[in-house]
Amino acid sequence: MKRYRVESFERLVEAFNALPTIGRKTATRLAYHLVTEQGFSGLKLAQAIEDAVSSLRTCRRCHAICEDELCGICSDPGRDRSKLCIVQSAKDIFTIEESGQYEGLYYILSSIEELDESHLHEIVEGVEEVIFAFPPGIATDTMILYIEDRLSDRGLVFTKIAQGVPTGVELDNIDLLSLSRALEDRVRV
Repeated sequence: MKRYRVESFERLVEAFNALPTIGRKTATRLAYHLVTEQGFSGLKLAQAIEDAVSSLRTCRRCHAICEDELCGICSDPGRDRSKLCIVQSAKDIFTIEESGQYEGLYYILSSIEELDESHLHEIVEGVEEVIFAFPPGIATDTMILYIEDRLSDRGLVFTKIAQGVPTGVELDNIDLLSLSRALEDRVRV
């Protein structure tokens, strides 16, 4: 028996399905909603995607997503230029900014292979503290050690965000690496 298909609808489902964390069922629901329930919303979404893809670029200083040569953080004279938080992606910057707990600058570095050492040396000019905001892991620990070694002659203070047991989670639901780090980095009460 031949399967019923509408090619343009299938392409829309496949486009949603290609996004991270979107499975086939969710992709089908989203596609159906946009074309049947909210046609105008679908057009707005398409326009927003087109605008973002054509106007967004990478900040020449920190590599964050921006619309100009420098992002709003790098060009903000009110930011604390003595602190530099190194993260793995622009998503991490959005998350930290949403917390409202950090007023310094950022630098995105996904892997050691993409590190431009001369650019990093330029970025740390005037910085006193480098904060590593990486997820725990052997690869990120290696990256931290590598960067510390490359910047060791700068007299910088190196710190990393605390890692360990999240609030409200039972100990038996925590992975062993997080539990180990929590025990290692325990604080006096």
